[in-house]
Amino acid sequence: MSTEVSTPLEEPPAPEPKKPGWDPVLRVAGVVISILAALISGFLEINLSTLRAGDFVTIWRGDAIGSGGGPLLGLSILLAGGLNWAIAWFAVTTTRRRWALGPPWALWTLLMLGAAGVRTDEGDYLLGGENWVALVMILVGSLTYAVYSYRLILKGRLPQQTPR
Repeated sequence: MSTEVSTPLEEPPAPEPKKPGWDPVLRVAGVVISILAALISGFLEINLSTLRAGDFVTIWRGDAIGSGGGPLLGLSILLAGGLNWAIAWFAVTTTRRRWALGPPWALWTLLMLGAAGVRTDEGDYLLGGENWVALVMILVGSLTYAVYSYRLILKGRLPQQTPR
């Protein structure tokens, strides 16, 4: 005859009630900073889309970007891919919300489409159709946000935050 002593099941601890604190402020700040970063990176990429190999000499003389000779350099393409990935990661990680990816993505894309359709006083487009770097930059920049969003959907979870 064996006597088994049963222990009562332990109840899991009750979750702590949510305290209103800095979370809403940090989420709003994360979205605002990501929107500002998208705006700044967009203007930087537009300016660098006309960068040529000869500009390294002419810029030091005070001439504008694109006034030098040589082939176009694809620096703005690399920046569009890298900076947009970092902005997307920052927006989602700081807010802990997937929707936070949308505002910087929309602003960046609208900025690029607007720059492709706006003429300067001289009649030139800010991002002309003959500038292959600008066209590839728009494609790579927008696809970067799309791929980041798609990866979030496939993973089904948000990126891990580092412990504080």
